[in-house]
Amino acid sequence: MFAVIRTGGKQYKVVKDDILQVEKLEVEAGDIITLDDVLMLGGETTEIGTPTVEGASVAAEVLEQKRDKKVIVFKKKRRQNYRRKAGHRQHKTVLRVIDILVGGAKAPKKAPAKKAAAPKVDAPKAAAKTEAAPKAAAATGTDASSLGLTVELLSAPNGKKDNLTKLSAIGKVGEKKLNDIGIFHYSQMAQITADDAAKLDKAYSFKGALPIDVWATEIKDLTS
Repeated sequence: MFAVIRTGGKQYKVVKDDILQVEKLEVEAGDIITLDDVLMLGGETTEIGTPTVEGASVAAEVLEQKRDKKVIVFKKKRRQNYRRKAGHRQHKTVLRVIDILVGGAKAPKKAPAKKAAAPKVDAPKAAAKTEAAPKAAAATGTDASSLGLTVELLSAPNGKKDNLTKLSAIGKVGEKKLNDIGIFHYSQMAQITADDAAKLDKAYSFKGALPIDVWATEIKDLTS
């Protein structure tokens, strides 16, 4: 069943559980109100009011009092140097239709309790995490220890790690890749051979050839 009601000089077609905004009513949130100005009832049969349907009303719960979106009002008069700009936010009352009443039935004093939603069941959590593999190995599927590098790989830096970005062709991303592999110090970088550089570039996608000859000079200057 639906009803056509009139409030605030406007007409609204409503059904049970509809949420609608109407012109401000002098009520408070949580109140149950009755809208008696029913112009039409519809459903299996249709009844048109003259002007209202006798004994029909709509019960609604007041959800909140709010203000609508701002409307800009701008006035201008040509060649009069006259411009006026103002904003307006209309007061609104938000209602939830509880029921459409006929035959002089009275509205309930309280809104019917809503059915509690079934609790969400979380998917089973994964089993406890095992010890994580090196980040670079997880990202590429390659274990650095299996590449046969001559450079000694460390599980953690010996003391404070060196700033590898001071070496040519090593930026922040490159330094992170080297750290993930297990290279943290200039002394390790000095051990990288041309064969090591080729294996590292193939496995971990360093951009461009690794300039090991240039590193030798730079490491000497940095460590002197």
